[in-house]
Amino acid sequence: MRTIYLDNNATTRVAPEVMEEMRPYFDELYGNPSSMHSFGGQVAKKVAQARMRVADLLGARSPSEIIFTSCGTESDNAALFGALRSQPAKRHIITTRVEHPAVLNTCRYLQKEGYRITFLPVNQDGQLDLEELRAAITPDTAIVSIMYANNETGVIFPIAEIAEIVREKGAVFHTDAVQAVGKIPLNLKDSPIDMLSLSGHKLHAPKGIGALYIREGIKFTPFLIGGHQESGRRGGTENVASIVGLGKACELASLHIHDEQTRVRALRDKLENNILAQVQNTRVNGDRLNRLPNTTNISFEFIEGEAILLLLSDRGIAASSGSACTSGSLEPSHVLRAMDVPFTHAHGSIRFSLSRYTTEEEIDTLLCELLPIIERLRAISPFGPKMKASSR
Repeated sequence: MRTIYLDNNATTRVAPEVMEEMRPYFDELYGNPSSMHSFGGQVAKKVAQARMRVADLLGARSPSEIIFTSCGTESDNAALFGALRSQPAKRHIITTRVEHPAVLNTCRYLQKEGYRITFLPVNQDGQLDLEELRAAITPDTAIVSIMYANNETGVIFPIAEIAEIVREKGAVFHTDAVQAVGKIPLNLKDSPIDMLSLSGHKLHAPKGIGALYIREGIKFTPFLIGGHQESGRRGGTENVASIVGLGKACELASLHIHDEQTRVRALRDKLENNILAQVQNTRVNGDRLNRLPNTTNISFEFIEGEAILLLLSDRGIAASSGSACTSGSLEPSHVLRAMDVPFTHAHGSIRFSLSRYTTEEEIDTLLCELLPIIERLRAISPFGPKMKASSR
């Protein structure tokens, strides 16, 4: 059975071009990039090329502003701990209630360590009140960490405005851009963003590689202490093959970003509009104007999202009820709860996330399979009578 993969915010397939570029660094070119000999030196040149490709995709001023990490979570932790250790007198952090666990749970840990954390709320569209942010920043605020785009709803925050507010107040600004990089254009050289996290496996590179952008001049204390690698900002021998893969993936993302903004967006809209038109008691969660082009989060009222996912999986269709990093929890999504999505909708929410490999034929197949599944589940739902009454 052919798989229709619509869970690209969880992870993506590795692009064939990326695989091809990585292959020699597993067997033929296995030198250590820190070695003095030319066998290692040729590997160091490839790492430098990858750093340049990442910097180009981000629009960074210099490749030296990029350090490689093991994943987005490490990048987020490095940003938070690096900023705090560089400003030991400051004890306040600001973030939001809808962050990925990589930031949210790290902030909760720091709260137990004695830091004061402000968790900013969002409105029903998943957007922030920027005046509330402005009022929350004090001279004691060390860092503000706010995600670029939400992993569950795709809602994009006005990061340029947010970063400008934070800069005016004199704090450091970090954004978890794991879902945004490669899907929307970025130009960090003209941006007040101080630090930005990305993850390779969200943009068709392998798992186990990420990067952290640190704007030139920002004080940063290493999170992972060891050797001199990454100019002393992240110890540990470089994961060369994956770094090379990330560099190639960033180069490809630059070439395909228009496709993400046009064809992928059109497929997402076709899926979404057909569901809304053909299935009663559904709603799209989040700001529909300011969203990633590949993501839709749809609630099917009165039925369980897990039941929908299992029946889709039986038909070879992969989607998600939210973040893969919170799967296994029986609690409704913390993102949807923060947005005050009604209980009967929150439990029936499904995230479909497309990629440049998604085809129109796959969207048509999904629609053919999904609609009878919803009908079947609602027929046996204990909320059936309530649903019929609400649709009259």
